[in-house]
Amino acid sequence: MWLSFYNRKAVGDTLLLTKGDIAVRQEQACESKGTVTRIYNSATNETMGYNLFAISESVDLTANGQVFLTDEQLVKVNDLIKAAGFTDLVAVDHSPKFVVGYVKECVPHEDSDHLSVTQTEVDNGEVLQIVCGAANIKKGQRVVVAKPGAVMPSGLIIWPGALRGVASNGMICSAKELGLENAAAKKGILVLDDSYVVGSAFFK
Repeated sequence: MWLSFYNRKAVGDTLLLTKGDIAVRQEQACESKGTVTRIYNSATNETMGYNLFAISESVDLTANGQVFLTDEQLVKVNDLIKAAGFTDLVAVDHSPKFVVGYVKECVPHEDSDHLSVTQTEVDNGEVLQIVCGAANIKKGQRVVVAKPGAVMPSGLIIWPGALRGVASNGMICSAKELGLENAAAKKGILVLDDSYVVGSAFFK
């Protein structure tokens, strides 16, 4: 799952591509060929990202933040990567990352006095295990789920991870975290009414 970012004013004329979170900074390494830099995990040699410099010479980008590459732009990006001599190409996932979820199960985390472990349906029977710290989370709710690959309004990227040793594959969001206008001042996740269709995109 690749994500793309471009901010000419803050970063320069560089397209930043990433497909995962390197938790240990010491394991991050890079190699450059021409205008392309590959970022990889030095322990596994897995490619984790690319920086494409002087990108405007090949791809017209006007975004300021996350970029949703078109199919035509993706072809140009992969041509640049191949021309530089790298073999790991970029793929685009156009599916929505903020979706309506349904909490099918909610149990206390065994190693926490405030975390809950949920089994949350996000689409067509797909269920994600998500650890949630909100006091108002409970079984039977319709909620907003930021799936892995979602970029929050704060800039935080949601990757699969673990909380106190329990796997968590996404985040159940509050109105404030979603950047909604007139977000409720009270803490807790946003609970939706039954008119919302499970699996549908929350942001249209």
